[in-house]
Amino acid sequence: MAEFQLVMPKMGESITEATIIKWTKNEGDHIALDETLLEIATDKVDSEVPSSYAGILVKKLFNENDVVQVGAIIALISDATGAESGQPHIAAVAMENKVAEVVKEAATALEDKVVLLSNSMKPNIQGNRFYSPLVLNIARTENIGMSELEGMEGTGAEGRVTKRDIILYIENRGQAAKINAMEAPVVKLENEVLKPLPLTKPSNIQPANITTSKVTTNAGDEIIEMDRMRKLIAEHMVMSKHVSPHVTSFVECDVTNLVRWRDKVKNSFEKKEGEKITFTPIFIECVVKAIKDFPMVNISIDGTNIIKRKNINIGMATALPSGNLIVPVIKNADHMNLVGLTKSVNDLAGRARQNKLLPDDIQGGTFTITNVGTFGNVMGTPIIFQPQVAILAVGAIRKKPAVIETAEGDMIAIRSMMFLSLSYDHRVVDGVLGGSFLRKIGDYLEAWDVDREI
Repeated sequence: MAEFQLVMPKMGESITEATIIKWTKNEGDHIALDETLLEIATDKVDSEVPSSYAGILVKKLFNENDVVQVGAIIALISDATGAESGQPHIAAVAMENKVAEVVKEAATALEDKVVLLSNSMKPNIQGNRFYSPLVLNIARTENIGMSELEGMEGTGAEGRVTKRDIILYIENRGQAAKINAMEAPVVKLENEVLKPLPLTKPSNIQPANITTSKVTTNAGDEIIEMDRMRKLIAEHMVMSKHVSPHVTSFVECDVTNLVRWRDKVKNSFEKKEGEKITFTPIFIECVVKAIKDFPMVNISIDGTNIIKRKNINIGMATALPSGNLIVPVIKNADHMNLVGLTKSVNDLAGRARQNKLLPDDIQGGTFTITNVGTFGNVMGTPIIFQPQVAILAVGAIRKKPAVIETAEGDMIAIRSMMFLSLSYDHRVVDGVLGGSFLRKIGDYLEAWDVDREI
């Protein structure tokens, strides 16, 4: 009887581990080729793992809610022939021992890498418990040494520090520093400005819960626990506001020609390309043109370094049936024409709503668009999707009277108008850059050629 090893698949360049949410099969169950065997979750997206083999699930090597490294063996599968014929499971013990050895070797190798990462964070300091590469990377970015990590309270398995733990710790560390500065006594020195006297940072500060004040409940109130995705969204939003000083600029655009063009070509476009054309790919095309004019909007910040992105990867915020939000990414959008953008937008939006996105589909974005007009909103002040430095919100297109200039003079006409709003990181994007970039997007939308060919 042949046996096969199913391993945790690699789901993206930055994904090193995943949490098992649910096993869809029990030991002894028959499994078809490519049939879903388990559901997993990363800090990016939830996914289904299909079986690479047809047969019988002999053994599950991890339980639900276990965090598993990419490449680790997660299950043993035997071919159906040997199991159905009643042959004894002779190699089971030997295989189990072999798997244990492989897992142990992988764990040892991973621990060596963790030690190297730890040493690169702070020389001559050794940790006494396991930290995921993601946690170590965040610690290194925030200048948290190993000794500080060791004193951090973890909520994961066996007291392990999770991504949520370290983000909350960083947030509260920043809040503690602000409190210290506020509470520091001041003295007035002759010919000098007021300065706070240095205070020793309290050593007993512990990470707080997400809620900053006690909430009381009343009769009839319903308590609903956040699902996993909502918790992640909450963490990301709080972190973004903590990291980036947000500024938002607004412009109003006359998109009458754009609306007329779409109304004119949408039926022939669908007949020719087999795709429905929405306003989203049009917005993306204009944003890409504006980014080429103002490339310093397409950047990220690493400490005091600015990373100028070569690729233009546009994320599009998509609402899910659950009410949550996800941001699939159109890679190399500057290499696509309008037809290619339309197909990419429809494909990603459709798979997002069906929970079929892969981790790579939501990674690598350099700029994000969110369409608040979908919900009838005329404008919004979106929160930056880290580590990007800007996000565009497009409002609802509404017909309204507007003043237009003609050769015969100014006149009032009914026009299709919309607001654009750009939130940007004021650490690196000043008003002149953010405002000019936003105005340029509006210019491209207003200059849309009503006679453009598909």
